[in-house]
Amino acid sequence: MKTFAWFTTIAFAARLLSAQSESDAKARANPLVSASRMVYEMVNQTVLRAAEEMPEENYSFRPTPEVRTFGQLVGHVADGQYEFCSAAIGDPTRGPQVEKNVTSKADLIEALKKSFQYCDKAYDGLTDAHAADMVRFFGRSMPKLTLLDFNIAHTDEHYGNMVTYLRMKGLVPPSSQPRRK
Repeated sequence: MKTFAWFTTIAFAARLLSAQSESDAKARANPLVSASRMVYEMVNQTVLRAAEEMPEENYSFRPTPEVRTFGQLVGHVADGQYEFCSAAIGDPTRGPQVEKNVTSKADLIEALKKSFQYCDKAYDGLTDAHAADMVRFFGRSMPKLTLLDFNIAHTDEHYGNMVTYLRMKGLVPPSSQPRRK
């Protein structure tokens, strides 16, 4: 029995090292896309943590009548993922229009997660060799990687809005909290 446990542990460790080596090799082969994806994932995790941090009763909060509610911000970020990444993928279908159709915290967080999964497809199939392939967005031609970086900037811009809303409700935004270990 001890031999089986030892063998299983060694096999598991070898698989982890192999997966890490594959990931490292992919990052070395595609440093531009890999670096962009790293920032994309960091920003998305921060936005998701902000959405989780805000209590449900504050999802309808808006600092002034002219701006989106916190919940609408979450929905807007989800919609943005579909809009930017559908252009990068070449998918002509529109996203689910989360901002207009979803209101509860749980449903908005689920929609946000799904939008990130959708956008992951844009990175999964992209290599540095094709990062400069041109796509149309808002009537302009731009490289795919630029479009994906535009998505990151858009998401981070609205995270900045979320920070203000969280602070106004006495909450500490994820980017100001101690780092998770």
